[in-house]
Amino acid sequence: MRLSSIASGSSGNAIYVGSEDTHILIDAGISAKRIESGLKELGLKGEDLDAVLLTHEHSDHVKGLKVLSARYGFPVYATKGTLSAVKKNGYIGEYPDDLLNTVSADREFRIGDLTLKPFSIDHDAEEPVAYRISGGGKSAAVATDMGHFTDYTVRNLSGLDALLVESNHDVRMLETGPYPYYLKRRILSDFGHLSNENAGRLIVRILHDNLKYIVLGHLSKENNFPDLAYETVRCEIGSEECPYGPDDFPIEVALRESMSEILEF
Repeated sequence: MRLSSIASGSSGNAIYVGSEDTHILIDAGISAKRIESGLKELGLKGEDLDAVLLTHEHSDHVKGLKVLSARYGFPVYATKGTLSAVKKNGYIGEYPDDLLNTVSADREFRIGDLTLKPFSIDHDAEEPVAYRISGGGKSAAVATDMGHFTDYTVRNLSGLDALLVESNHDVRMLETGPYPYYLKRRILSDFGHLSNENAGRLIVRILHDNLKYIVLGHLSKENNFPDLAYETVRCEIGSEECPYGPDDFPIEVALRESMSEILEF
């Protein structure tokens, strides 16, 4: 399997996950041109996409979908709530019904040689999910846009080979920054976004000997820095409660303007 962040951040998200034969894009929150450029770096073209999976309907996850889907006509997978909101908000044009596929949390489905499992997350969207992807004895997950995590979240992220997880903001930067009060409350709520500290605490819960890659994603442009997210997560892994050390696992920060490494596992 391979995983690469084409772009990840509060301004736009598009994550590639695939095998040798199956190629999936999770979210299309950047321009079609940028997505095509990222696919080219992966040795792929737009017509190679077997599907686009949507986590939820917010613009930083779907704003490139209308152009990209019109250009390539791939199947789109999302929950009923997400599909309804995407249609209502004009993020997809007149699209064939047979290419719009409804998924449900905790119900697996297959695309090519990959098995996909959506699972619920708490975010202020209609019916948001994260995704776990498995194939060839390997597994990865993309989990962002969640205000908090639970034992259910931990179960769905256990036993992975690779994880891209939200590390959205530094709490102190957010609290003292320029955002209006209502927006600060939204982000800090249980239906907002994971802070660096909470991302680290979640990671500590799912670490195991065979985890190969950790990618921190969906960083806020205004309320975080890549180095700060990285060091905060490392501090959580280095805490007394964690049986591992911060140097035991490779940690990368996904950026909004450039691709991550192409992770192979």
